Amino acid sequence: MPETPWSAVDLYITDLIVAPDEALRAALVDSAAAGLPEISVTPSQGKLLQLVARIRGARAILEIGTLGGYSTIWLARALPAGGRLITLECDPKHAAVALANIARAGLAGTVDLRLGPALETLPRLAQEGSGPFDLVFVDADKEGIPDYFTWALRLSRAGTVIIVDNVVRKGAVIDAASADPSVRGVRRFNEMLAAEPRVSATTIQTVGSKGYDGFTFILVGEDA
Repeated sequence: MPETPWSAVDLYITDLIVAPDEALRAALVDSAAAGLPEISVTPSQGKLLQLVARIRGARAILEIGTLGGYSTIWLARALPAGGRLITLECDPKHAAVALANIARAGLAGTVDLRLGPALETLPRLAQEGSGPFDLVFVDADKEGIPDYFTWALRLSRAGTVIIVDNVVRKGAVIDAASADPSVRGVRRFNEMLAAEPRVSATTIQTVGSKGYDGFTFILVGEDA
């Protein structure tokens, strides 16, 4: 990727104040070596997720989309003793890499990885009484975001924070005529969000080493 000012700033921030440790570095290296797509959050974004979880005082976290477990490690490290994180992954290869990365980080006893399509796993979580969760991070296929948001609400309570990644799509989110399933999924999610009285939300555009995108931050209210 050509060097850009925002990529250089990402490196500066990471080197100076984020400084991912060996377990995080190895998770990225091993994920790339296994051929996983290099689409994990950046170190500064991972630290942001961890800080939000700590500020919220999260004891129970749900992650939809594990990939190689990089963001999982960041989030799980925010948990206090006795906290738990459930992460959902549909690809067996990704899950195997993630489990190894999570174990190397010393988090095997904290993280519960569920293998299978999220829209099959989420109803089972509800049936098990696994919720409500204090924080939900959605970072899976974008066409599925509307359904994932619906389930995140069902598994939430007042004060739950829901974070959704990759919602700007390099600006394509404003194209109402787009045929891209990811753009259409994000737009449908935004329409649902705008019509949902139980939440307060905003979307922040981001630039960095991953390019131009954004996060949606949602706070669930009393009527969820």
